[in-house]
Amino acid sequence: MTSEVMAVAVAPVAECTIAFPEIRMRSFLIATAFVLTAGTAVPTRSSPQRQMPATSIDHFLLWGRSIDQVTADMTVKLGFQVTPGRDPAGLANRYVRFADGSYIELLGITRVNPELDPGAQADQVSLKGAAGARTLGLRTTSLERMHDAVAALGWTPTPVFDGPKMANGRTGWRLFAFGKQPLSSNLFVIDYDKAWAPDLSATPAPGDWQAARVHPDGARALTAYWLLSANVENDRARLAAIGLKDSKPVRMPEIAASGTCVKVGDKAILLLQPDGAGIAADALQAGGPQIIGASVAVADLARAQRLVERGYEHSVTRYNGTFGPSFLAPTRDDLGMLLEFHAEIRGKDVCGI
Repeated sequence: MTSEVMAVAVAPVAECTIAFPEIRMRSFLIATAFVLTAGTAVPTRSSPQRQMPATSIDHFLLWGRSIDQVTADMTVKLGFQVTPGRDPAGLANRYVRFADGSYIELLGITRVNPELDPGAQADQVSLKGAAGARTLGLRTTSLERMHDAVAALGWTPTPVFDGPKMANGRTGWRLFAFGKQPLSSNLFVIDYDKAWAPDLSATPAPGDWQAARVHPDGARALTAYWLLSANVENDRARLAAIGLKDSKPVRMPEIAASGTCVKVGDKAILLLQPDGAGIAADALQAGGPQIIGASVAVADLARAQRLVERGYEHSVTRYNGTFGPSFLAPTRDDLGMLLEFHAEIRGKDVCGI
């Protein structure tokens, strides 16, 4: 997010690159997603008598200890292509974009005493300067309808904020966050103008959209957020309240966690809590609620595994996970979270639903 570009992906229809006026603008817009999120429950009233707009997974924010460190980890060790962002005030961003329009935004501080807005400052307080992720975005088909619906639930949505104007005078993106978070991790909801340019500028060169999404590791899509919480049922009920009602119990012995797989279109949000000693319990104790992991679909699982093993210089073990054949990249020390690679799902329902 800079004076020109803050990339935000859309659903498979088209990806959008969003131009924030300043890096402070992005965090200001979602600053309330970070305010006083120390566990105050948000009351949920009975569902309003209206159909919730459809939603999809959009992106999450991943902080590195530095922007170069997180970029090197994503490229050299994991085989992603990273595309440029901006660095207007000592807080830089870059992007890992996928063919379906989802993406991961990378963030890193680049100078002493950067100009941090309240949202970025709150993130850094939570992370204590370490790498990790605390904020996720959902895309909706109707931002106003979703805003009215969550307000009717007794939640505390901020006003809807408009992004910058495109060359044609239309607004590229719009979003709202929450004064008190409904989930254990920070949430914002966003929608886009379909006419927004699909890549790094208002007039991308032919082929840029496709080229930016071709990864050496064969990554095709961001398919799931893994939210680590001390209260999975609380998060499940709130997702159900916004129309994400299809769910099924899930267990992840690889990190000693269990919980619920919530279907979000053809993707998922995994709501997890520790079920014994292990990675999940250690992470919750050290960092509180967080995005402990994410799942990425790849075209060739063997190729992705080989690149990760070469990047980390040791072998990884496959398992049959929520999305079928999968492996965990050993990214927790580098990224403050885990990345799961899995084979593309073809003709199979998410979460087994």
